[in-house]
Amino acid sequence: MLHVSGTQLVTEDDAPVRLRGVGLGGWMNMENFITGYPANESAMRQAVRGVLGDDRAELFFDRLLTSFFTERDADLLAELGMNCVRIPVNYRHWESDDRPMEIDPRGFRHLDRVIGLLGERGIYSVIDLHALPGSQNQHWHSDNPTHVAAFWQHRHFQDRAVHLWEVIADHYRENPWVAGYNPVNEPGDVSGKVIGPFYDRLVKAIRAADPKHVLFLDGNTYATDFSIFREVYENTVFVLHDYALAGFAHGGPYPGYTRGEWCDRDELERTFAKRSRFQRETGTPLWVGEFGPVYTGDPEVDGQRYQILRDQLAIYDAQDVGWSLWTYKDVGLQGLVHASGGVPGPVRRRHRQEAAARRGPLGLHHGGGGRRAGSAAHAHRGRVLRLGPLPVGRPLPDGRPDQAHPDGAGAAAGVRRALPRAERRRAGRAGRLVPAGAVRTQGAAARPAVREPPGLSRCGIVGWI
Repeated sequence: MLHVSGTQLVTEDDAPVRLRGVGLGGWMNMENFITGYPANESAMRQAVRGVLGDDRAELFFDRLLTSFFTERDADLLAELGMNCVRIPVNYRHWESDDRPMEIDPRGFRHLDRVIGLLGERGIYSVIDLHALPGSQNQHWHSDNPTHVAAFWQHRHFQDRAVHLWEVIADHYRENPWVAGYNPVNEPGDVSGKVIGPFYDRLVKAIRAADPKHVLFLDGNTYATDFSIFREVYENTVFVLHDYALAGFAHGGPYPGYTRGEWCDRDELERTFAKRSRFQRETGTPLWVGEFGPVYTGDPEVDGQRYQILRDQLAIYDAQDVGWSLWTYKDVGLQGLVHASGGVPGPVRRRHRQEAAARRGPLGLHHGGGGRRAGSAAHAHRGRVLRLGPLPVGRPLPDGRPDQAHPDGAGAAAGVRRALPRAERRRAGRAGRLVPAGAVRTQGAAARPAVREPPGLSRCGIVGWI
């Protein structure tokens, strides 16, 4: 088992390990801008069930989970030299709101499979509960349709989260390829008064079920405020998130001003030093649980976003900091790899401008309920999105892998069709919105594309591993 020793994570024989890898966003906790649908996961699932019926919807989502991450994805991550994948999960895989405290063991099926695939290749997993009962923060990525973090207002939700973590910790207590547990992603306790006592209670409960694994605890206010910790728990990493202001969808030029604030490499380093002050003062390991820019389709802007990525990686490397890039795979907005057949840049930019004009009077947040969700949903309307197993092989001269996506059920299971609005309405009335596996792909088999920043080796980060 990995464990904390001073400022490092080490193996049982005290060999230091710096965890560097990706977050598997959009898989067991689906997010709109990652897979290209509007709203939050539960609303999307409900809409699909309303069209397909319960049985076909279950088949659809099971095949999507199966094809989203396969042996080929694990091979690619190993080939890149990564040694960690942070796996976000939604509590709904194990527990239903109408049957609280009743655990469905089927929730472990896909998680066990992927942890096993990664472990076979020497890659650790960090299990990240990204969506808790009642929603621990105010945004879409906690499967929150309300923008109210009710988790902190009701003891009932907290009891359910503690119970679920007791079950998860007991299930993986002897698994050496689970690096540890990230029990609350980006908490947003507005009062700041509930989260500290809750963490005390949660740590004790997990330790009772599994005394060995490392805990990865996010600070309050989306993993930025660590003043809520009343003690430094043993065998614990305090996780910070380090998104660059200029790397957001609304980001300005880099170097340059974003919303009146200057951003360059020096400012990135100053911001990181501020965000990591607690870890330095307490002598605990430094690990960035999330970071990474948003891409636009504009070569000039994306060149600046790649430079942000280069600069952040250089800062982490110089300070021996572990990291997990957000995110691994999506429809083309932020992923390390993305669906092939993306929308041309000018079209995507026009949709983004139209969506921004509609959102302006509403004052929507730039995240999932706003710019990122809108751009993904609009940019891929009417297209076939291929999200199947990732081909692996030596890159061709233009950066494409040398193996096409295989034909057959695996390829079909990874296809999602985004219909224009009018066609969706007609399909809904007719009951003929087709599930994965029934959609005809166009031309050659699906080939997810690897994002390749200019001037860097494959995927832009392998040189830093």
